[in-house]
Amino acid sequence: MKLELISIPTDSSPLDGLFYSVEHNDAKRSLPAALLFHGNTMNFYTGSLRFLPPALSAIGMPSLAFNRRGHDILAIRNSRLAEGAAFQTAAQAIEDNRLAAGWLAQRGFSSPVVIGHSNGGMLAVQHVANHPDTRALVLLSAHCGGRDMVPRASAAGLLAQDRVAEFTEKATAMVSKGKGGELMLLPGWWYAITAESFLDQLENLPDVLALASQIRCPVLYIRGDQEPRDLYPAELFAARCPSACEVRILKNCDHFYNGVEEEVSSVVASWLGKTLHLD
Repeated sequence: MKLELISIPTDSSPLDGLFYSVEHNDAKRSLPAALLFHGNTMNFYTGSLRFLPPALSAIGMPSLAFNRRGHDILAIRNSRLAEGAAFQTAAQAIEDNRLAAGWLAQRGFSSPVVIGHSNGGMLAVQHVANHPDTRALVLLSAHCGGRDMVPRASAAGLLAQDRVAEFTEKATAMVSKGKGGELMLLPGWWYAITAESFLDQLENLPDVLALASQIRCPVLYIRGDQEPRDLYPAELFAARCPSACEVRILKNCDHFYNGVEEEVSSVVASWLGKTLHLD
């Protein structure tokens, strides 16, 4: 496995990431690459984007793990100008994923396998709906998305908690006064977010269950047994998906897969090996 630090241009800040390449013999030269989407406020060097690439390389699959412009909560690059997930929009995230897929295609890996965790899983469903030639889709605790996500996550103690209406009113007022790019502090995760981004999360997130009928490739949907099924609707997605969708509920497993990283890696690698006939 060879690691290459890469940068993908956008119309603003670039997408940084790691490309994990593997040497193929002639028999495996046509193997697809994997395109990995991180969870909300995460990045390419934490969570599943950190522990999955070695397992993928072991089955001969190169992979690209990268930061969307909405990575971490807040960050700076080469100035004091802030960037990060506090400023993200759904449209920007969808565009970032498209650009990353284009980067892989330029390397000779079109139609990659798509793997997404949490918010990245929701975005993965939209990406695959937009790219029906995708070979396979792996959803790692993909949340429901759509207009239900913020209320459901808040009811579970995240985001605005029991103050969704209050923050919606506040964000709307800030935008109307030309202050949409200013930060608000939320009582739950993500903690800091701009007024514009908060309203975007309320209105514009892809709806995973509505998109399920458009998915034509095989799907693996993993959820931990400590996660609420209404927020991470694996079973409902499988019921609405016209292609084969395998659901795996992992025991003693939280949203970030703490302590079960090897199990998740094994399940994903085994499923991909079987589904793509890599043996």
